[in-house]
Amino acid sequence: MRRLMILVSAFMLCFASAKAASAELLNGAGATFPAPLYSKWSYEYAKQTKMKLNYQSIGSGGGIKQIMAGTVDFGASDAPLGAKELKEADLVQFPMAIGGVVPVVNVKGITAGQLKLTGEVLADIYLGKIAKWNDKRITDLNPGVSLPDEKITVVHRSDGSGTTWIFSNYLAKVSPEWEKKAGFGTAVNWPAGVGGKGNEGVATYVKRIKNTIGYVEFAYAVQNKLNHAKLKNKAGNFVDPSMDSFMAAAEGADWKGTPGFGVILTSQAAKGAWPIAGATFILVKENPKECAKAKEVLKFFDWAYTNGAAMARALDYVPVPKNVSDLMEQAWAKEIKCDSKPVWGK
Repeated sequence: MRRLMILVSAFMLCFASAKAASAELLNGAGATFPAPLYSKWSYEYAKQTKMKLNYQSIGSGGGIKQIMAGTVDFGASDAPLGAKELKEADLVQFPMAIGGVVPVVNVKGITAGQLKLTGEVLADIYLGKIAKWNDKRITDLNPGVSLPDEKITVVHRSDGSGTTWIFSNYLAKVSPEWEKKAGFGTAVNWPAGVGGKGNEGVATYVKRIKNTIGYVEFAYAVQNKLNHAKLKNKAGNFVDPSMDSFMAAAEGADWKGTPGFGVILTSQAAKGAWPIAGATFILVKENPKECAKAKEVLKFFDWAYTNGAAMARALDYVPVPKNVSDLMEQAWAKEIKCDSKPVWGK
């Protein structure tokens, strides 16, 4: 009997320890784009609160599947879900950071920001209709720039990704032919080019192969010292990708009027907006089963909104504007409930 009591006591101690450890760990999964940022936030947050965050960088699709299945505390996606999808899956969605997808080129003599492109020309390059760098439609946009009589090698993603979703969404907006032939999504049927896995794969192709054009998230262009192209935005201005141009796209967006806050930041009308901007989103259960854990998740992202802006900028991300984060937290208090009671409230 004494031995049995000892075993029971040991089991209860282990159970209590496991429960305490579980209470001090948040699990998330999804988009690769924000992974470095979530890692940095997690590290700093743990130092202050002892609450740790385990984030699996498995891609937007994987993150959506895991939060729908309830196997993680939150999911992350660069492709926003629609209001109907959110309702059917019992999810609430909110943005955490903003960035941009950038056309990058490797053409002899062309420096960063020197080449100008329009959305229509970019779409026709990816359709294979514009096949050489000295095509008249490119040279007309770039008087005085020496462009070679060489074939354009188009590089795209070979895997499904939020980066592709943002890029192809933009092309579908500016080119009816692209919309008809390829459409947009995390993966599309590419009419031309070669595929690289991940932003790393595309960056490597562009860096190593001459006369290429590809698309990567801004941080990868900066880190790999790739030469970006200027793009003509909806307001008619040629702009460079930058923190300011991404922020201009976000500030001009109608967050409040968009169901599920799934704002698409491509081709925004603001004067200085980068036309291929995008947000990365967090997904949580609207009616979570674990009340305390749900509140801890929101406490982490509240801390990130309030304290994480400088860390985001240092890692080449644009923080969500305060007016937007305030709106998100109002939605938390109204929409997210556990046992019929609001989870969030300061």
